[in-house]
Amino acid sequence: MQRKAIVIGATGLVGQHLIKQLSELYETLIVIARRPPRYINASMRFYQTNDFDNLPEIFASVGADRTTDAFSCLGTTKKQAGSDEAFRKVDYGYNVTFAKLCHDKGVENFFLLSSMNAKIDSRFLYNRVKAETEQAIKALNFAQLLVFRPSLLLGKHKGRPLESISQKAFQLISPLVSESLPLHPISAQRVAVAMAMMAQDSYERRKYHTAPSLERLTIIENKQMLAMTRAK
Repeated sequence: MQRKAIVIGATGLVGQHLIKQLSELYETLIVIARRPPRYINASMRFYQTNDFDNLPEIFASVGADRTTDAFSCLGTTKKQAGSDEAFRKVDYGYNVTFAKLCHDKGVENFFLLSSMNAKIDSRFLYNRVKAETEQAIKALNFAQLLVFRPSLLLGKHKGRPLESISQKAFQLISPLVSESLPLHPISAQRVAVAMAMMAQDSYERRKYHTAPSLERLTIIENKQMLAMTRAK
């Protein structure tokens, strides 16, 4: 049985690193994006869309099924989207639609990139929407839902000047800051590696039955991702 993965958000900060990792684990890698990813290899099947409102039409031909693991790194900001409504449409609407389509195709394992501060009662729209998205996807009852909650992501953020300023400030003090601190920033590449590691761990558990299965919902916090990907 060939392993397949389907990914949205593959051209984003984490997604561009994730597809490199997944290409080493899966025989078929399905990517749905507005533009071709920088990294392309022979195992990749790319579906281009100008508008994620067309996801249902695309899913009619992608061939996702119970042998497919689904990954979402899709996200934006209010500034990039242009309004609260447009931001919610991407971060909540498109992610939940993608999850529902995957579930309807029989996909059992869903990997979601969220945020450390995802809270339903947050006074910040960004954090509330992240939490609402987590809850809506959890309600679909995938066999396994793995939610990754990184802190500030390190990498080149196109169109995110405040995050770029925060990164530069952190770089000045990073030698003095321990990675054991929960709020320690994390590189996008390390988040992608952590997602791939958890996907492989889940696969090994299912294949060999040598360890208990993961819980139906598994939250991977920033501190855990830092520990998982720390150089030995």
